[in-house]
Formats: sequence, C-alpha cells, structure tokens
Amino acid sequence: MDTVTIKAKGISVTLDLAVGHIADMTVEADGRRLQPLHRAPWVGAPRESLPQDLPEGTVRLSGDFLCAPFSRADVEEAPLHGWPANSAWDLVEDSAISDGWRASFRLRRKVMGASVDKVLTLRDNHPFLYQEHVFFGGAGAISVAHHPMTVMRGGGSLAFSPKRYAASPADPLEPDPARGRFLLAYPARSADLRHFPTAAGGTADLTDYRMEDRREDFLTLVEADHGGPGWTALARHAEQDLVLVLKNAAELPITMLWFSNGGRDYAPWSGRHLGVLGIEDGRAAVGHAASLGDNWLKREGVATAFALAEGRSVSFRHVIGAVPFSDGEPPRDFETARDHMRIAGADGTVREIAFDGDFLRLGRSVPA
Repeated sequence: MDTVTIKAKGISVTLDLAVGHIADMTVEADGRRLQPLHRAPWVGAPRESLPQDLPEGTVRLSGDFLCAPFSRADVEEAPLHGWPANSAWDLVEDSAISDGWRASFRLRRKVMGASVDKVLTLRDNHPFLYQEHVFFGGAGAISVAHHPMTVMRGGGSLAFSPKRYAASPADPLEPDPARGRFLLAYPARSADLRHFPTAAGGTADLTDYRMEDRREDFLTLVEADHGGPGWTALARHAEQDLVLVLKNAAELPITMLWFSNGGRDYAPWSGRHLGVLGIEDGRAAVGHAASLGDNWLKREGVATAFALAEGRSVSFRHVIGAVPFSDGEPPRDFETARDHMRIAGADGTVREIAFDGDFLRLGRSVPA
C-alpha cells in the first residue's frame, strides 16, 4: 500500500494515497496508544475475493476521507462519494513546522473542474489531527463531507454540541430484510436525541451506542445557532477513551451519523462490520443533484453545497482527536481557547488539553 506517515510528539497519522483515506491515526497519552479510527475488516484482502463492482473507496474503507460530493455522484460521473474518496492523491509538501509537522496532498483528478488539496497538520503534544481541504477554481457547486469512522468493542456514549433536531431520510439504507436490517423509523424527526422514533413504534436513544442492536441506520443532525464549535464526543466503553470530532458549523452545518453494527449481510460486509459509527460533518444533502436542487435542508435555511468559480478558492476545516477517558459518560460541554480546550465532565470536573483554538476560524464569514 502506498502511504505517507506524518508524526509529531505524541501523534502519528498515515494517509493511503490510493484513495485519500486516513489508514491509521495513533495518539500516545498517559502511557497508552489510542487508535480512534476504524479500518474495514476486508481491507488488504485479495481483490478477487471482493465483489468486482465495489468502489475503490469501499475496497480500502478506512479512517476518514473527503466526500465530494457526498453519497451519489449524479451530476458529474464518479464513484460513490466522488473521486476524492476513490482515486489517487499525490504528496505535494511534507515538512516540519515550528511545533509539529504539516503535509499537503493534491487529488490527481479534478472535481467539477476544481483542483483539490488536502492539508494535514499535527502539533507536538496535541491529541488532534487538524485537516483542511481547499478547492481551487471549477464551476457549479459541490457538496462536501468528512467521513470519520470510529469503532467500538463494547459500545459507547455520545454527546453533541446543541442541535436543532435529528432527521432520518425517506428510506432506510437496508430496506430488504434478506440483505440487512435497521432500527430507526424512516422518515422521522425529533428534537430530543434521546427519544428518536423507531420502526417498531417505540423510541431509541441516539446517545447510546448499543452493541446488541444489529442494524444499519443513517440520520442527519442539524446544528443549532450557538456560536461555538460544532462537536461530537464519543466515550468508548471498552477502549476507555474519548473520541472527539470538531467543526466550524458555519462551514459544515450538519452532522450525519452512520450506525453500522452488523446490519448488512451481503459481501463484503457479511455481518462482520461491527461497532462502527460514522460521524460525518458536512455541507450536503444525500446525493450531488439533491444537494444542488430544492432539498429539505435548504428549505430550512441550511446550506448544502459550496459554489465554485474560476479564480476563486473555497476551503473548510475539521478536527479529529482522542484522549484517555474512563468516566463512561461523555463530557457535557467544551470550551476552546487560543491554545487549549477545556472539557467539562458530566460529574462537574474540568480538564484542559492542548488545542489550536484558532484553527477552526470560528466567527469568520464563510463563502456560499
């Protein structure tokens, strides 16, 4: 596998250049090695052992990757989640910075006529991967999303920055019981994340990832107006750590959750894709054409694409991290400062960790 690994004190990240997926992320803290990101169990299997029509991004499904567009590429021909998730990237720059390391990559293909750069930054003793994606030029508009996936052996507990509501789409991912199963109702909506409608007529707690619930589910959380960073925190029970995903909600106004816990019975999933949660911050509807058209999010004032134009660049930023955490319940709030993050625990305790508080560009204007 053609990869590039970058390192700073206490953290390393490996990028799979064939598809632009994060193949590995390791944080060293308190004498432990934390690996917050998932890698599909079939990655590395002989290609002939997998279905021949699988997109390359599914063949090498790992960690996090850029979706552009998110889901169906039905405006410009491309595989699921677009060329950034399915084709080669080249290393452009790889060098030390004053307090860590930075590497830049460029997608070999263009997206809607735009060139696409991926910039990964690690800082010494920061338990975070700082990412930026930049589109240069192009025409039309593009929907985008990050696609970080974490995995749990014993379930986990979730907390979120304030959301307006959660909503499931019109149809489940796996409607055919011969191929898979789902738990939630479709379509459905709830402002209470602890009581989301289920297909059986009850409710499910979206903050509780239960390993006994074999299912494939997808829904969208819409950020509320609160001025701070958008965030998702997952306390992984067996791993005894806290996985953190942060965004600027003005850039990426929705968070899509993908619950993948043995809910697909066909290859390559084959019931073995267990304990996986996708925390997919985006500016998108489901599918490129839907993102550009009259969709339900746009009708509620939520942007679902970035406009592209020659002579113009568009960028957005994202952060993934992990810290040791044995409390079981995720924090109730985060506060970011210039050089640190303050984590307010459910029990009232406060913990500070190193964090680049300027990175997400909170409060700055965002191009349409």
